[in-house]
Amino acid sequence: MSARPKNRVEPAARTGFFRQVSELLGALRVSPVAKTLVALMAAIVVVVALTAYGQIELNSWNKPFYDAISRRDLSEFMVQVGVFAIIAGVLLVLNVAQRWLGETLQLKLREAVVSDLVGLWLQPRRAFWLQASGPMGAHPDQRMHDDTLKLCDLSVALGVGLLQAAMLFGSFASVLWVLSKDFSLFFDGKDHVLPGFMLWAAIAYAVAGSLVTYWVGNGLISRNAERYAREGELRFSLTRINEHLDGISLAGGEADEKRRVAMHFGDVLRATSRVVLGLTNLTWVTAGFGWVTIIAPTLVAAPLYFSGKVSFGGLMMAAAAFTQAQSSLRWFVDNFSIIADWRATLLRVADLRRMLASDLEAQAGGSRIAYEEGEAEALAIEALEVRSWSGHDRLDAPELVVHRGQRVLILGTPGTEKTLLFRALAGLWPWGSGTVRRPAGETIHYMPRGTPYIPRGTLAEVLSYAMEPSSYPREAMVAALASVGLQRLEPLLNKTARWERELSMDEQLRLGFARVALQAPSWLVMDEAFGAFDDDTLELIIDVLGKLAHTGIVHIGSAGQAHDRLFTQVAHLVKAPPNGVPEEQRP
Repeated sequence: MSARPKNRVEPAARTGFFRQVSELLGALRVSPVAKTLVALMAAIVVVVALTAYGQIELNSWNKPFYDAISRRDLSEFMVQVGVFAIIAGVLLVLNVAQRWLGETLQLKLREAVVSDLVGLWLQPRRAFWLQASGPMGAHPDQRMHDDTLKLCDLSVALGVGLLQAAMLFGSFASVLWVLSKDFSLFFDGKDHVLPGFMLWAAIAYAVAGSLVTYWVGNGLISRNAERYAREGELRFSLTRINEHLDGISLAGGEADEKRRVAMHFGDVLRATSRVVLGLTNLTWVTAGFGWVTIIAPTLVAAPLYFSGKVSFGGLMMAAAAFTQAQSSLRWFVDNFSIIADWRATLLRVADLRRMLASDLEAQAGGSRIAYEEGEAEALAIEALEVRSWSGHDRLDAPELVVHRGQRVLILGTPGTEKTLLFRALAGLWPWGSGTVRRPAGETIHYMPRGTPYIPRGTLAEVLSYAMEPSSYPREAMVAALASVGLQRLEPLLNKTARWERELSMDEQLRLGFARVALQAPSWLVMDEAFGAFDDDTLELIIDVLGKLAHTGIVHIGSAGQAHDRLFTQVAHLVKAPPNGVPEEQRP
């Protein structure tokens, strides 16, 4: 049985478009900026409605303006120029207001979406579970940054565009109906009435374009999604190289890393080329309809003019109304490539959110370690067995109880997964059996193998992580640094830097123990924490830990003369026998 969790969350791509949207809208409804979003959207609706009314007035202006030109009536011409200036000025103000409202809505929408995703991602242990969930959890940082930015920008742009199109069509549909309500065609010796001919022509023209566009460009959704996935892998590869330049240079691995980057870049180019091909095919449709649209309104309105039912000004008004109506209806045609891009981005964000909102821990198959709240000042480990790729490891003590202030050393026999035991005690690796009872209401500080996590910020923030620096006086921080031989860092407590680059590895390791000395947690669980120190430094560290009289310590590692005197109890991690047969009785 595999020791890793299986991804059982249904991909968003299989759950339907409306469910994906409803889940994101549900998250927005409980956002702190929900009321602001509603107010902005309401304001946009009002501004777009006023703009549509202004467009109607501008369209009506065409008739007297062009009639004045056809009559060579200079005074009426000048009056209509003034009317145009008023209408255009009002529309300009509305355009500026709509732009500001749209940009602000994008900003607030991104705030809501990112806050929701980050809040789910940084719940206790959830980021770790996501990382272990397979391809679905790949590069969540990029999805939360790049994909949410694109999703919010495109959502607002497309949403406002669709609203404008709907309102303009509703407004100009009535104009077209009035203009052509008495339209008739003469053939076969009599007139055949076609009421609303221009309206039906606009609808038929736009529907035909939309159907052809969807048929040609539907594949762009999956192609864009694949391109974004490949782009994410390339960015991750480049970022990883930048973070490990020293190791790559020392190993002479530049050529190998170049090969890896070239491989990922090749994937990006191939995915992008498929998008380019899809966009090229789509352009045949969108550009073709665009060129036809130049003359189509006049051709459709021409029968009204030649039949004498409208003047030249009426012809221009009818042509402008047809242009507005059919352009509103063919919004889908004009924006399909953007819609495909938005749909692909929605898939990625919806996938990530569904994974984060799911019970990631429950996706693991098989038995699991139970985590319970036990008595204060006691850490109890009962019948603990950890499942790994190499088999099952267990503690040789059926029940290990550590009281606050006691120090226990857990030695791992060859072949056992000591780091997985450490993660199991921390609750990050629940695959196995047994029970871990944590002391109620007491802080457990976990120190992993290797250098500790060092956040970007001031040195005071590094020492107090994950508490506020104001929780500890400066004198206590200075004393903590001095206890591990880092007196030289005292003047730098308020300096902001990337300390993992400023400090040597030895200093980073000692800084981790300075953090322990400062915070004096109730419990300290360590994974092979002493192996990288020389004898003199190790003596300092043992002295620091020895002074934490009220801290219970569990160290998973190896024996050593320098630190064996710290521990009062020893347990062993051993390979669990198959089918419960003791190892000494196996053949």
